[in-house]
Amino acid sequence: MFQFITNFIYQPLLFLTRIFGGNLGLSIIALTVLIKVILLPLVIPTIKSAKKMQDLKPALDKLKAKHSDKAKLQQAQLELYKQNGINPAAGCLPQIVQIIVLIALYQVFMKFLGQPEIEGVQINFKFLYLNLNEFDPYYIMPVLAGVTQFVFSLMMQSGLESHVHNPKTGTEKKKEEDNLEMAASMQTQMVYMMPIMTTVISIKFDSGLVLYWVVSTLFSIVQQYYFSGWGGLIPFLKKIKIIKVNK
Repeated sequence: MFQFITNFIYQPLLFLTRIFGGNLGLSIIALTVLIKVILLPLVIPTIKSAKKMQDLKPALDKLKAKHSDKAKLQQAQLELYKQNGINPAAGCLPQIVQIIVLIALYQVFMKFLGQPEIEGVQINFKFLYLNLNEFDPYYIMPVLAGVTQFVFSLMMQSGLESHVHNPKTGTEKKKEEDNLEMAASMQTQMVYMMPIMTTVISIKFDSGLVLYWVVSTLFSIVQQYYFSGWGGLIPFLKKIKIIKVNK
């Protein structure tokens, strides 16, 4: 199956490279947009679910103020999710699919980036100031990859409490609560760690791969804004006082 996905990506990239006269940069951008459009049916339900959860923030704040007991708060949250038809676990499949596609893309791009000619098509690695089969000497693309990833990560934040399962009793309940707190803390840390990791990894990658990542993330930002607005980005900007907080 993985080989099928790789071939499914390879042939369109080869076709687009022919159309753009061997310009690999334009081909990568066109292929990235094409893949994101194809994945829309998987991604849209996840975005809409996240938007619903974001809209529930005021109701969840009221529950938090009402219930001081964690077990009761968790149960109330679950009931609220059920009433609004929200499954906190939704969205795993799209993420898995995108990871598989990313791995396949990596293999395909490495094949293109490693050869000056493929099936009679002369590959032009020059795009803007970049040489797509080399590192970015000015580190502009890696930084841009990190910044766009940070913006997207913030937009994905709904500001909700951690998603939970049915509370247990005794030692099991205490253990579950500790795990939930740890998970929530890790989720917050990843908002900041992921962009840093993306930047560091991108420095080591050929520019063609980083170009794909930046275009893909920009598409995701536009897509996220269209379906659910700025998400957690506005609260973050207010927190650091870039946007004035209305009193």
